[in-house]
Amino acid sequence: MAVHKLHLEEYNEVDYQLIAIHTSLEDYRLAYFINQNLPITLKKSNYNIQISNKDGESQFSRFVFEDEKDGISWDLVQNKNEIALAPQRVNQGLFADSNNKFSTKVYLIPEYKKVDYFLKIENSDDSIDVSKITSQINKIERISTVYAVDVENIKSKNNLIF
Repeated sequence: MAVHKLHLEEYNEVDYQLIAIHTSLEDYRLAYFINQNLPITLKKSNYNIQISNKDGESQFSRFVFEDEKDGISWDLVQNKNEIALAPQRVNQGLFADSNNKFSTKVYLIPEYKKVDYFLKIENSDDSIDVSKITSQINKIERISTVYAVDVENIKSKNNLIF
């Protein structure tokens, strides 16, 4: 019987670029404008990204484009989402019967709380000029800032595995 060894160093390699986008646009509008400015066709994915944390379970929207010619995968992912918290009945005073609903913000990558969306470009092997892509995206109206993120410094890299 043959023994197969897996080396963890192989899985720690980063083979994607990450671009942070600050905007007030909705996800579908942002995907539309990116499709207009870049030679890609992002489409809404049927599978959202699910993250569980202490506050509950959250889903982040995702738009994908698979460039089969070059073998490059593009993902536009939402970074911020609100989840409704379960009401707690500890108050028995004047407002005991009020039906207040509380919510909290959840982040796909908590280190970048101000970022609205991430554009993840996988298997690009230096064939893609990230600075050119950021300048093209920055031309879109209602986008505040676009910049490349150093993936090596992200602590929650596991949230980007999808």
